[in-house]
Amino acid sequence: MDDQGFKKSVIYILILSISCLHLSIVSAFYQFSPVDNYLIHCGSDADSTIDADNRLFTGDSSRSSSIHLSAARSISLRDENPPVGSSPVYHNARVFKRPSYYKFEIRDKGTHMVRLHFYLSNSSNLDPADVRFHVTVNEYLVLSNFTAQNMKSPKVLEYMIWVDTEKLVISFLPLEKTNVAVVSAIEVISAPKDLIEDKAFINYDKGELFSGLTKYALETVYRVNIGGPKVTPFNDSLWRTWIPDNTFIRSIDGSERVYFSGRIKYQKGGASREVAPDNVYNSARLIRSSNSTVPNHNITWVFPVVPGFKYLLRTHFCDIASISLGLLYFNLYINGSLVYNNLDLTTITNGVLASPFYADFVIVADNSEVLTVSVGPSNMSFPYSVDAILNGIEILKINNSMGSLDGELSVDSVLRSWPRRNMGCIVPFFGVACFLLIASVVMGRRKGVKDSVAWSPLPVSDASLKFEKQLSTSKLGNI
Repeated sequence: MDDQGFKKSVIYILILSISCLHLSIVSAFYQFSPVDNYLIHCGSDADSTIDADNRLFTGDSSRSSSIHLSAARSISLRDENPPVGSSPVYHNARVFKRPSYYKFEIRDKGTHMVRLHFYLSNSSNLDPADVRFHVTVNEYLVLSNFTAQNMKSPKVLEYMIWVDTEKLVISFLPLEKTNVAVVSAIEVISAPKDLIEDKAFINYDKGELFSGLTKYALETVYRVNIGGPKVTPFNDSLWRTWIPDNTFIRSIDGSERVYFSGRIKYQKGGASREVAPDNVYNSARLIRSSNSTVPNHNITWVFPVVPGFKYLLRTHFCDIASISLGLLYFNLYINGSLVYNNLDLTTITNGVLASPFYADFVIVADNSEVLTVSVGPSNMSFPYSVDAILNGIEILKINNSMGSLDGELSVDSVLRSWPRRNMGCIVPFFGVACFLLIASVVMGRRKGVKDSVAWSPLPVSDASLKFEKQLSTSKLGNI
């Protein structure tokens, strides 16, 4: 790296550090306050605080009228010599020898974020080979044949679960009678109402939409901050983690990173801080024309996925680089197919720079086992201006026809693998859950695909009406 390149890197890091400090202070004034907010420290009878975001986790041995633990045979583990600097929630764990469950009282019906924390310390007397189990959340199988082998660091899995009853039940089922299930911490948090839209694009060219998305179970697979640093739960109002895009980008040739130190202008009805925080929208990768010729290349990101599953792909955009309105037009591609032609952020955001926008797509993963996202100049791009931009990517797996997010087993088949006398209240609960699932599917089919909002809506104006007409008449390639 030459001296000039080194100086640019140093300046970028300094600006990033100062802005991150500023945003950490600002985020305290925009903290989301969920109605349901269960933070459970499994295997503990005391309260523990996470160092990173100062949230208080309650031990599952303490008595609470809103939480019920049914565990016929379980033990508590405590790491007497935890690693220096490790989070206190990983110093304890609950070990189940038989099918067991946590039942949470739900006050706010709708989408709930469920996070499961796993870690088996080296000081534990458990053989990692014996830790093998399934996990269900209500009628969904979220983990199948999960094991602690090769788990050298804590693992956090996140799910979006629709709850329209007064209970949410998380069950842990050892694979065999010689196996055990282990969990360190559980989060059950009611999500903001605008976090998951009910519809997303399938085939843009034919106007086909995936409907009833909120009623499916979703597993967060990737949450990526494009062009920026890692975003920790402390800097996210929903306590999420966003990782840098370095390991996913195919080539950085012809692209550049940009960081914005100004104010992100959230608009009513559009993307909110709960959809994605400032730290995502104020960084990006872009293609810029530095002469009279518009570049003829794309930026591409590649993500490994499991074939056969559908995925919700959310792309985040915020024009933090243009010097004026109406100069940025570009194309968005998924798996090599054009899905947004001449994307015009000026029109979408009603003529406001640095205003965030996101678009949702449902993609079926094919045998290539990868999902690719690309942005690049369009036939309306201008020379001497920004010709493509992307700020963030989220990829969430959608449950299959078996109600599973992990393999081809169903909750019913998992429950049948254990004798009825060991199942306690899990079997009758599953019967009720199945009834509710069938009812929701029938109602969903009756609703059809009318009144779609597959992109983040903004207040109606002549410009936004014009853009909606443009969307309905564009001839784009199939996904």
